[in-house]
Amino acid sequence: MNSERFIPPSELIINDDGSAFHIHLRPDQLRDNIIFVGDPGRVTMIASFFDSIDYDVQSREFHAVGGIYKGKPLMAISHGIGPDNIEIVMTELDALANVDFNTRTVRPDHRTLNIVRVGTSGSLQEDLHIGDYVIAEKGIGFDGILNFYADRDKVCDLEFEREFTAHTGWNKLWAAPYTVDADHSLVERIGRDDMKRGYTIAAVGFYAPQGREVRLKLADPYLNEKIESFRYNGRPVTNFEMESACLQGMARLLGHRAMTVCCIIAERRANKSNPDYKPTVRRLIETVLNRI
Repeated sequence: MNSERFIPPSELIINDDGSAFHIHLRPDQLRDNIIFVGDPGRVTMIASFFDSIDYDVQSREFHAVGGIYKGKPLMAISHGIGPDNIEIVMTELDALANVDFNTRTVRPDHRTLNIVRVGTSGSLQEDLHIGDYVIAEKGIGFDGILNFYADRDKVCDLEFEREFTAHTGWNKLWAAPYTVDADHSLVERIGRDDMKRGYTIAAVGFYAPQGREVRLKLADPYLNEKIESFRYNGRPVTNFEMESACLQGMARLLGHRAMTVCCIIAERRANKSNPDYKPTVRRLIETVLNRI
């Protein structure tokens, strides 16, 4: 990246207090180890584990708390629902780390962030059950966001994409899916025998893009069946959520380490769900805090 390029105010908006436009954090508030969650209220849950809190900032769906946990500086931030919000949060966190807000140029020394997203998910295979924890070793994005960035092919599994689109007969009206691996070192640090590893679809919506039909009919009512039967190197697609692919893709392009681990709260093939999932997510959050 060109460290001499001046980034104009229209490209990177900085608030009057020196904070990034959407997330309202200043560079001095950034931490190297970050937990992502969708729900702003879940940030408060994470902060309840902290020994001390340095700041608590909220703007729209973006809620951030920085503090100390067992001697480690950490922060948690909510991104709301969907991959478009992930692009906003990732871009602004990277700017806090690697852009000088005074000169509006890229800093010469790159700062790398470790990001673990803790989320909820629906399983697509019969051997994944409510309460299981699944790491998205591959995130498969249905949103198309990464396709707007140069060099997306350098961070994507192109063979997976070719085989997946061929197997599903991918509709040309939809954004081309992209597939990005989680950071291997982070997966090895966070993942143990209590977490399964899978291929996770990050859908662009909650209803039709995940095969749910309420009143409107689906463009391809058989898409989920095709996804469930797909195999890549002998392994199936395991679960649906909405943010892993964009997170892992943006992180790789920007030079950060990122992964997603989700708690299964619905079994799509068995038509079962558990709306009372907060205790299980809380245990997952504590596990991630102890390993990050």
